[in-house]
Amino acid sequence: MPGDLTIYDDRLARQMDAGGFVLAVVTATKPDFYKQAPVVTAAREAGVPTFVLHTGQHYDDVLGHGLAEYGIEDRVAVDLSIRGSLSEKTAQVHRRIDELTDHLAENWPDTTVLPIVHGDTHAAGIVPQAWLFATNQAVAHNEAGLRGMSPDFENHADPEAFVEAQWSGEWSINRAEPFPEQYDTFVGSAGSIYQFAPVSLNREHLENEGYPADVDGEQRIPVVGNSVVDAIEMKRDADLEESIFDIYPVLEERDDWIRVDIHRRANLLPDRFEAIVEGVIGLVEAGYNVNFVELTATEQALKEYGYREKLLELDENRENFLFTGLWKKHAHVYEFLTSGQCFAEFTDSGSMQEELNYIDEAICLTARFNTDRPETVFEAKTNLLVPPVDGEYVTEMIEYVAETDAVREEIQTGPNLYGGNVGESIVEFLQEKREASTFDWAHDRVGFSTSDQDFEYL
Repeated sequence: MPGDLTIYDDRLARQMDAGGFVLAVVTATKPDFYKQAPVVTAAREAGVPTFVLHTGQHYDDVLGHGLAEYGIEDRVAVDLSIRGSLSEKTAQVHRRIDELTDHLAENWPDTTVLPIVHGDTHAAGIVPQAWLFATNQAVAHNEAGLRGMSPDFENHADPEAFVEAQWSGEWSINRAEPFPEQYDTFVGSAGSIYQFAPVSLNREHLENEGYPADVDGEQRIPVVGNSVVDAIEMKRDADLEESIFDIYPVLEERDDWIRVDIHRRANLLPDRFEAIVEGVIGLVEAGYNVNFVELTATEQALKEYGYREKLLELDENRENFLFTGLWKKHAHVYEFLTSGQCFAEFTDSGSMQEELNYIDEAICLTARFNTDRPETVFEAKTNLLVPPVDGEYVTEMIEYVAETDAVREEIQTGPNLYGGNVGESIVEFLQEKREASTFDWAHDRVGFSTSDQDFEYL
């Protein structure tokens, strides 16, 4: 059952009492914690009043650890405490944002609160809508314009030809997946007035959909990079009490590991999941070192399809297979990926495609038929799709990459796309918008002044 809206009055008042303009940095799931933390940190350093508005979706000791790990737990001033299905979470967000905005209007009527959502989480889709409906004010969106694209699959059966098609061929829009993330980021755009694009391709998507890059000379869609690079720098040289190699010594004893991280809804469908797991088993049997990371959704699928006991048996009997739960500390993931012990991450994570563009030591292999980070493939060439067609195909595609020096070198030497000091850039941009309206009427868009008119939303 969901809890109630929780407002930490002292934390909220400290920020709101500063008056004028306050940022509400929205966090929902694990990626938000480390990608939004640089925005909170930059705002703190710039003296911009800021609090964290947490939906409460990831709250347990493992999934919720990022709030503490990235030092923003003490900035959580509002917790929506949402639980349940997508529909239940949506309804709870609307009700609790209503309650929150009433509280803010009653106590700080002259203060503008600008929420900033992130990426393609459900909160990125629903919080802008709830805020807009409750206040007639729009929000800001960090990591906006993520849109799925697919390469030409005509020659996908030939690994060499398919790699070339991904890197040099034609791509087309394919927003069918991931679900519901593509829906969330798409509808979230409609409730956002400032959209921070990681790369120019994201801005192109937004402009093609009708969002103005500027209004009356005011920039609306700046290309700022991706705050994941700030998160990596925050943890790259973290002083860990315990190394990941202390926890799992075999990761240091053997090298060229393939780390497997699968959790997207579409990949948990029977045919795809079978292709992925059978492909992984094929790699283990071929002698490759594989670490399979079991997330909550993955565990359920392994049990449902009868694979969990088989993986546990492999873990017990094969030195080149390590079966683990989700790693609690993100710093441990970065420690491993930058150690030189990991050859590749076989993943369906959007964030991991970005992270491995920035991390040179390991490569990204993406278990999808499309990707919302296509620039990592056809622009940087630091990523490749390995669509889960069947188990044999997955094994052969990954083997081809592993055994083809030219492909490995190309992936490991591609350019970094996502900049640096991104949180600082976002905050600097928003500081300049302190006095700007956070909602456009049609006459605003076409250049008619309303300075002498008082519009009230009824």
